[in-house]
Amino acid sequence: MRLIIGIVVVFACVFGGYAAMGGKLYVLWQPFEFVIILGAAIGAFIIANGAPVLKAVPSMFGTMLKGPKYNKAAYVELLGLQFSMYKLIQQKGILGIEPHIEDPHNSTLFNAFPTFAKNHHAVEFVCDYMRMVTMGSNNVHEMDALMDEELETHHQEQERIVSAMQAVADGTPALGIVAAVLGVIKTMGAISEPPEVLGHLIGGALVGTFFGVFVAYGFFGPMAQSLKSTFEAESKYFLSLKVGLLAHIGGQPPVMAIEFARKALMSDVRPSFAEVEAATAALPVTT
Repeated sequence: MRLIIGIVVVFACVFGGYAAMGGKLYVLWQPFEFVIILGAAIGAFIIANGAPVLKAVPSMFGTMLKGPKYNKAAYVELLGLQFSMYKLIQQKGILGIEPHIEDPHNSTLFNAFPTFAKNHHAVEFVCDYMRMVTMGSNNVHEMDALMDEELETHHQEQERIVSAMQAVADGTPALGIVAAVLGVIKTMGAISEPPEVLGHLIGGALVGTFFGVFVAYGFFGPMAQSLKSTFEAESKYFLSLKVGLLAHIGGQPPVMAIEFARKALMSDVRPSFAEVEAATAALPVTT
């Protein structure tokens, strides 16, 4: 919704303002200029990026439309999952978690928290590190460094998509100049035409410059920033998992481990201590 509202505002202000000051909208309709600019931008995007980024394009637009996946309720659920997991280990020992991490899809523990269970990467993250703990790896500093490395890799994979979109935003003004120059070349071929014809041709050529700058700063640049903000917000989900796991591995009781995890969240989605306490008190006993 936010993306759609932004697009409507950009179009309304730019074209509405142009029409209000007496401009003729039909002059801006130069489809071949658009083909030159957008076609070259798409071609450059394909040249610059590998298969993983190109395959991610459909989901990229879905991410921009939906925004961050997680709200306060999702984080309350995440903290509840961690509490249940650490409580189970406290009651049954570390091997009590083994059936859940070895078969997460059929885990009664994980499936009790549907937002988490649907996040393949988050489930894999928890299972991998809890499996390492069951095998005897309990050095907090080593686990911290390894988690940082994995999360940094995940961040770099997302950053490739943001950088690809930002490169399009950076390149389209120059491609607009290319389209404008081609329009001027076409105009020079009709130099003997009367002024009203030349004026129309020159105006059409300048639309290329306008359109390149317009889509760069009105759409592609903001889209890259939107993706970056969304990915940064979602990275807190994994940071919360990391902090909670490290606190548990370091020997903190379940209630303290999830308090560590809660503190890692951004203030606009961070549940209060009382909200977490009420949510964990209502959780069923996991076996």
